[in-house]
Amino acid sequence: MKPGSIAIVGAAETTELGRIPDLSQIQLHADAAINAMNDAGLKPSDIDGVATAGESPTATAHYLGITPKWVDGTAVGGCSFMLHVRHAAAAINEGLCDTVLITHGESGRSNIGRSGRPGGRATLQGQFESPYCSMGPPTTFTIPFLRYMKETGTTLEQLAAVAVIQREWAGMNPRASFRDPLTIEDVMNARMIAWPFTLLECCLVTDGGGALILTSAGRAKDFPQKPVYIIGTGESTETPMISQMDDMTTSKAFRVSGKKAFEEAGIGHADVDHLMIYDAFAHLPIYGLEDLGFCGRGEAGAFIAERNTAPGGSLPLNTNGGGLSYMHSGMYGMYALQESVRQMRGIAPAQVEGAEITVCHGVGGMFAASGTVIMSNQAP
Repeated sequence: MKPGSIAIVGAAETTELGRIPDLSQIQLHADAAINAMNDAGLKPSDIDGVATAGESPTATAHYLGITPKWVDGTAVGGCSFMLHVRHAAAAINEGLCDTVLITHGESGRSNIGRSGRPGGRATLQGQFESPYCSMGPPTTFTIPFLRYMKETGTTLEQLAAVAVIQREWAGMNPRASFRDPLTIEDVMNARMIAWPFTLLECCLVTDGGGALILTSAGRAKDFPQKPVYIIGTGESTETPMISQMDDMTTSKAFRVSGKKAFEEAGIGHADVDHLMIYDAFAHLPIYGLEDLGFCGRGEAGAFIAERNTAPGGSLPLNTNGGGLSYMHSGMYGMYALQESVRQMRGIAPAQVEGAEITVCHGVGGMFAASGTVIMSNQAP
């Protein structure tokens, strides 16, 4: 992809976030989509490309009254929407479509009209991990961090600092689920979920959604909102099973996805003004900082604890409050993308002054997949 050839011209989340018992999953998709179309000054007949995960793109297009020329149902977990951005950019550049709508909606808390989760005894996890009594993400996703702590000397206090600092960002965000300040002691003394992770180091469970609209950069100035240009993208997968990771202290998919995005954007780490790293659990920003190349091995915990990622720090990270304090309906990647767009538009509740380049990095499954999108508010 030529950097800056594609722009995001519409972006919005659902009207409400948190607990939304009166909307089903597909209605959340529609609510977010309508808000994004209003943001871009478009109507359904203006859309000719649809991408989504969690809900069928066929059902979503039909529900919204769209007859697309291009569809993408890529589903690799929470970072699916980062991959949709990448695929949509390629499709627009190839002339397969002109205007793409990417939607997300999930009734993670209320479970209204929510699609069933794939899995079962015949899956790889069902055959080779479930017999050992894993109980979902808290008992599997967090296991690699035990190895990481042993090999790097990263402390429980440094892990807790992730939640504390992200709550600081959430405190500036009126739409955040939790805004009250936290201390290291609050986090470490919270109810234990799966050692060493306490409740405050685990993601929220909420309802909500979001949507993006992409088109060619040449058309971007025709829209009412400030365009945000896609300058680099990457994607990769590793393994659906934590037990089969090449190295539990680093994500191969993170490294491949991030490297590709930086190479495509033609930027260095010093050029980045703002960073979003998917944080279903508190260890993910630590892995992301290292695998993306912002920190050396074993350095990310101290980097966060020393407040480099906090308000006023050198690398603002997860400025909406993240999945730990803002919201997390199950597939968080869309909300990270939304915050990167807000920062590039200059309208975020906790706006980073003068930010021109943002990196938005996601994970899917449990270290199973990764997507990276680099954006800029500067025209190509």
